[in-house]
Amino acid sequence: MNGLEYILSLYQVQHIELAEKLGIKKQNINLWIKGKQNIPKKYLPVLEGLFGINRSYFTKELTDIDKLEIQKEKLKQDLKPIVERQKEEFRVDEESDYLVKVPVYDKEELNTIERSIEKAKLVERFKQVIDIIDENPYMDTYALIVELLEKAQHEAIFHKTIEALAHYLEVLPEWINSDPEQEEFEREIFEVFDDYNH
Repeated sequence: MNGLEYILSLYQVQHIELAEKLGIKKQNINLWIKGKQNIPKKYLPVLEGLFGINRSYFTKELTDIDKLEIQKEKLKQDLKPIVERQKEEFRVDEESDYLVKVPVYDKEELNTIERSIEKAKLVERFKQVIDIIDENPYMDTYALIVELLEKAQHEAIFHKTIEALAHYLEVLPEWINSDPEQEEFEREIFEVFDDYNH
């Protein structure tokens, strides 16, 4: 969906209303939404100011993650939340270092949408990994991961083993540990890995 169209719908702003604010004809807005005409660059900072949304969103076809990010910005404007604290999480992606500070808001709606965004990003990355499956013969590995997630999602041993594998394969640096017992657990499991690989 076109960014401008989505934002107008989310904010419940009529085309005529936006046209009046910009001092242009309603037809221009229709042309922008239908993609028959690009939004002139001079209007992008004005749109950004009106909606409090980064100008890049107005001119692009939105992904599901983009839509969630826009919803988050609208919620921030509506709820005016306070950041109660920062929690540290480790994330493995191209956008961040391993440990990132994540805001925890006093409004649960914001915390929920933050979790939805992170979940959507993980799902997207998983899809991308699955898309290269033709070059990777280990489809059963992905099936096993999904099976484990379904059946052992709350099991501490599952998380500890995944984290240990991430350390063993140097996906995570050694200094990131989620649990004081993790180091002892990893010493034992690494011996098994080493025995298997030699």
